[in-house]
Amino acid sequence: MVSVTPVYWMATISLKTEVDQFAVPPRWIGFHPTIAHYSDAFLTRSFGQYLQTSAIVAVLSTLCALLLGTFAAYGLSRFRLRANLDRRISIWILSTRMFPPIVSAVPLFLLMRDVRLLNTITSLVIVYTAFNLPFVVWMMRGFFQELPRELEEAAMVDGDSRMGALVRVILPLVTPGLAATAVFCLIMSWNEFLLALVLTQTDAAMTLPVGIAGRVTQYEIKWGVMSAAGVVAMVPILVFAMAAQRYLVRGLSLGAVKG
Repeated sequence: MVSVTPVYWMATISLKTEVDQFAVPPRWIGFHPTIAHYSDAFLTRSFGQYLQTSAIVAVLSTLCALLLGTFAAYGLSRFRLRANLDRRISIWILSTRMFPPIVSAVPLFLLMRDVRLLNTITSLVIVYTAFNLPFVVWMMRGFFQELPRELEEAAMVDGDSRMGALVRVILPLVTPGLAATAVFCLIMSWNEFLLALVLTQTDAAMTLPVGIAGRVTQYEIKWGVMSAAGVVAMVPILVFAMAAQRYLVRGLSLGAVKG
């Protein structure tokens, strides 16, 4: 109830008139629904553009992080470096997730300004990929370590290359782990607010969380419009999570019990 009640309240606010929104006592049920707020958000205002930008940034950054992180994780799990350097690199990669994003907001703003990438989708894809990459490396490294080395060694004995063994033998076995990692990366990219607020100021590059927060002004707060946009923002993540559900549970529990 604690988890579902705020979601239900947001959904009802998006369907209520302004009179019903501020009714005392609150009208949980028994109000006259309206779709005016959805029309205002996605036809009159720019929330449709924000939604499209968020989808592009989240999908591209997730794919880039999975591609780069999977290869890095495989290398760290299969090759041993001198002085235990592979383990030290893994810990260093994970340590980048420990500092708050606000610490890097100003340096990232100055960097993107110098390379002329402010107010662009490219800047958000680069930054989100960089922040998701340590998570992907650490997650996928654990999945790769659960698989015996003999699998790709047998493939290479049969004439396959290291890359071929990875693509045709190892990756199909860690598909649940890839799905679980992709869900978390997509959620983090979709919901990220701080860096998107710092790096984008125009409607063409603004993401949905920043666009929703922009409806809070010194003159009024568009509760209905914000709630309508929030409801629509939940739908893509729910659909993706439900589509990957059968892989998600296996990915989270992969390697939890050793026989």
